Amino acid sequence: MKARIDDFKERRTHLEHMSDAELKTYFYKLLDQMIDPIMDLAFTQTSPSIERSVLLRMGFSSIEAKALVDLVLENNLIEHGAGHVVYKYAKKHKLDIRDAGLKILETNDLADIKEAFKHD
Repeated sequence: MKARIDDFKERRTHLEHMSDAELKTYFYKLLDQMIDPIMDLAFTQTSPSIERSVLLRMGFSSIEAKALVDLVLENNLIEHGAGHVVYKYAKKHKLDIRDAGLKILETNDLADIKEAFKHD
């Protein structure tokens, strides 16, 4: 086995003068730098499986969630989120969330919601 070059003492020189509190602050600063791109990705990207998961938590069955996500995809509204589409439909038509989702599945019509997203 090849010996590992131990350069720990050299790599830690910039940390030697820090107190425990300063090290903790520095650690969280580095952690934020590491997490920021991940958080950005989470806010700007989605997938059908994520959208189905959201709808499941909103009270829809897996079959209903899949059908709703498919309809949202067909109407190019996935960027807004399937749950957001259902929520917006519910508000517009004064329905509760579940009834709104079932109505969307019944009518297969998201034209008015597409228009509503254009004005946001």
